[in-house]
Amino acid sequence: MAEKMQLNEVEVWDGNMSASQALRQAQIDVVAAYPITPSTPVVENYGNFLANGYIDGEFIMVESEHAAMSGCVGAAAAGGRVATATSSQGFALMVEVLYQASGMRLPIVLAVVNRALAAPLNVNGDHSDMYLGRDSGWVQLDAFNSQQAYDLTLMAFRIGEDYNVRLPVMVHQDGFITSHTAQNVNPLSDDEAYEFIGDYKKVNPMLDLAKPVTYGVQTEEDWHFEHKARQHHDLMTKIFGVTQDVFDAFEEKTGRKYNLVEEYFMDDAEVAIVALGSTVETAEMVARKMREEGIKAGIVAPRMIRPWPHEQIKKALSKVKAIACLDRSSPNGALGMLYNEVTASLYQGDNRPIISNYIYGLGGRDFTIEHITDIFKELDANAKEGKLTTPLQQFIGLRGPKLSFY
Repeated sequence: MAEKMQLNEVEVWDGNMSASQALRQAQIDVVAAYPITPSTPVVENYGNFLANGYIDGEFIMVESEHAAMSGCVGAAAAGGRVATATSSQGFALMVEVLYQASGMRLPIVLAVVNRALAAPLNVNGDHSDMYLGRDSGWVQLDAFNSQQAYDLTLMAFRIGEDYNVRLPVMVHQDGFITSHTAQNVNPLSDDEAYEFIGDYKKVNPMLDLAKPVTYGVQTEEDWHFEHKARQHHDLMTKIFGVTQDVFDAFEEKTGRKYNLVEEYFMDDAEVAIVALGSTVETAEMVARKMREEGIKAGIVAPRMIRPWPHEQIKKALSKVKAIACLDRSSPNGALGMLYNEVTASLYQGDNRPIISNYIYGLGGRDFTIEHITDIFKELDANAKEGKLTTPLQQFIGLRGPKLSFY
């Protein structure tokens, strides 16, 4: 039996430790892992907990990130609660197996510490890996700080393991900015955390030899279409309700409120930024300052990236006049993901705001208060003119000539 850890009411943890502690409290059966910066401390901390008797499960060190997720798939199919962590190139190496995990409806939890993808090689944070995984069939949740990395990791188990869901869940946090920044975190006790998650309920475990099952069968044109359509249907119709129910239960237990789409100062906002990750809290601070200067600024931050919360985004932005979608990933010949998703959602509504796209912070480049201030002022000009007064897409904080397109 694993020893319980005595935690303070307030701990000083970085985002990696927050994720590690949530994994420990979930009493996971198997963690299969391979290290990569900046997510290494997640599994390193977990290994330390195991060595000190705080974990009563298996910790398997494998030869690659592909093998790590493969081990997770095998352990989950066998009937265990399973998790791992990764970043960047490791995430890219996992991609093949991510599709296997979701297609087999295995509720694995993956802590993703977001980092740029090479080349050029870069170990700092942006959302390239987050965006890479968005069509893999996983539920994707986004943390803006260390407290949220802890909370969302706990909730990820309960969401993914719900009988009506049974899908894997990623919890994203920004590399270094969140993962290596120590902040005050209010954890649950070990007993409270496990009580909230609940016992793992096996569904069609391969080790139940009395009821033989097969995973990952070959379907071809006979059934592949139906299988993928059912998976999409469940993502689009079941996840939102289950996730909000888990969020509500967590609020009842802790007082900390989560929504599928977070809104800040949106009741009377005329201009808004849509952003993810650690940028949200900085943007919130700037919006408060803009309001003192007479600009009715607001922030909309998707807590859930996949499935895309179409109706919630449409409602959150239903009254604004101008929107900036901030994408922290190179679009490589297109408009950014947030721009495309937000625009598609609003196209189905009555509001037709002016929408622009800002690419920022690639490879860990600083994104400052001044940058966000400038964006809000450009949005204000767009709102007053009723049209774009700047290029549709701009790269912010770039050395040399300013790049803009369309």
